[in-house]
Amino acid sequence: MKLSLFTDYSLRVLMFAALKGESFSLSEVAEAYGISRHHLVKVVNYLAKLGYLETRRGRGGGISLAMQPEDIRIGMVVRRTEDTPFIVECFDQQHNTCPINGSCRLKSALVQAVNAFYDTLDHHTLRDLVAGSEGVRMNRILISA
Repeated sequence: MKLSLFTDYSLRVLMFAALKGESFSLSEVAEAYGISRHHLVKVVNYLAKLGYLETRRGRGGGISLAMQPEDIRIGMVVRRTEDTPFIVECFDQQHNTCPINGSCRLKSALVQAVNAFYDTLDHHTLRDLVAGSEGVRMNRILISA
């Protein structure tokens, strides 16, 4: 399964926010990751709409986490940021033209695989992603640099 760039950037912004622990600017996160500011505007706005981020305009404004990192489940973030969860045509009942749909076992195996993928991600929180020695290294790379 391949995640979209939108989901990848969403997870990166959330990790940056958790590492930063305080308000930051869009430019800071764009520079830290070497990502276009333009791409991140959409990501940040969507994450704010979902309730993961808080954004404030003007003097003293910025971006910050709207939830505690331990309350943000990675599986839910991925579910909410991926716009096409269909990995094969037969998953999409409206557009499915596969002549063996309902007769093959591939769909069942893929459903199990997708469920296992999300089940694994559901066991991890944003806090888990930025904790420990890896979190310290990420902080040095992204925040302290």
